[in-house]
Amino acid sequence: MSDDEREEKELDLTSPEVVTKYKSAAEIVNSIFVVYNLGIGKNEEALQLVLSECKPKAKIVDLCEKGDSYIREQTGNMYKNVKKKIERGVAFPTCVSVNNTVCHFSPLASDESVLEDGDIVKIDMGCHIDGFIAIVAHTHVLQEGPVTGRAADVIAAANTAAEVALRLHILVVSEKLRVEIWFDGNFAENKDVTEAIQKVAAAYDCKIVEGVLSHQLKQFVIDGNKVVLSVSNPDTRVDDAEFEENEIYAIDIVTSTGDGKPRLLDEKQTTIYKRAVDKNYHLKMKASRFIFSEINQKFPIMPFTARALEEKRARLGLVECVNHDLLQPYPVLHEKPGDLVAHIKFTVLLMPNGSDRITSHPLQELQPTKIIEDPEIKSWLALGIKTKKKGGGKKKKGKKGEKTEDSTEAEPMDAATNGAESKE
Repeated sequence: MSDDEREEKELDLTSPEVVTKYKSAAEIVNSIFVVYNLGIGKNEEALQLVLSECKPKAKIVDLCEKGDSYIREQTGNMYKNVKKKIERGVAFPTCVSVNNTVCHFSPLASDESVLEDGDIVKIDMGCHIDGFIAIVAHTHVLQEGPVTGRAADVIAAANTAAEVALRLHILVVSEKLRVEIWFDGNFAENKDVTEAIQKVAAAYDCKIVEGVLSHQLKQFVIDGNKVVLSVSNPDTRVDDAEFEENEIYAIDIVTSTGDGKPRLLDEKQTTIYKRAVDKNYHLKMKASRFIFSEINQKFPIMPFTARALEEKRARLGLVECVNHDLLQPYPVLHEKPGDLVAHIKFTVLLMPNGSDRITSHPLQELQPTKIIEDPEIKSWLALGIKTKKKGGGKKKKGKKGEKTEDSTEAEPMDAATNGAESKE
């Protein structure tokens, strides 16, 4: 085996080291939700440390900085004593998008936006170790007690759609035989997932937001070529693709009580960019060349926030870089005022024994107004995310209150129940 072939094999999930790096990155982003005081955390000391920042009047930029700083701190403590330098840190800057703001709100230090009581808060972030990326998004309402009404509907729609998408990604190989998940006599493909998640959202009288893609993840690649389109339309097309063993995906679901067609209201709100590595151009402005050089040194591959750059020069230089396609912007999009938007995203490893969701956080108690009655949706939710192990071995017992390895962690929600029983 050549060195190139050996290196390529090491990047596959068949390598325990690769799986470990994915899961280590996942542990870091998962633990941030404890820091944010969303739900019940295991680290009460960290919980109390930032309790005041997670209440109304907290500055959004401070929360974004807290997330990014935590990722840098935690990853900086890993793989310090290795011969070969391992890149690690923020894979996607922390975003805190509120109410009808769909995504990518990560403001500059000068921004004065704050949280208010009753806000629907969507937190989105990513971490990588050696380029192996774990990303997550979670939705939380700033209130005491259960979430009710349309806010509960839109969050339940996103969560249930994500659970369906997870189950329809299970095209795994066990003894060279695929698990049988069929659509009209064929194995599930990305287009089938697109149709399924739209059906789930409609059951809650909500819309899947257009333009959101669930991407395959690879080493140092946050937006791989295999994608699941959130909404089918003539203007956006993706290649048909099947999901395969040892692939990694970011399942990304955004739902809205509005029309699901977000708009760019102000280009100045855009602060997140990614270097377009296949593009080159000789920049004319000195400020642009300075900023672009800094970007190439600090953020050659992963998305970054303009907060990490010198602000005055960045304002001037980023415009020319974007105009000549050297940078890919992540615009801040909005639904109409009064619309409610929820965002659920997690990273899943398609392992030989089933899907392994490595990033997530429990939801608040929801009391949606709608009930899932469609038999097809119920059948999707009944699918397990782990395959049965051959050989009749005993299951590993977990501690009281913990879920075993074969748990599906299903969370379909309706007006009658806040969850569903897990099924294998």
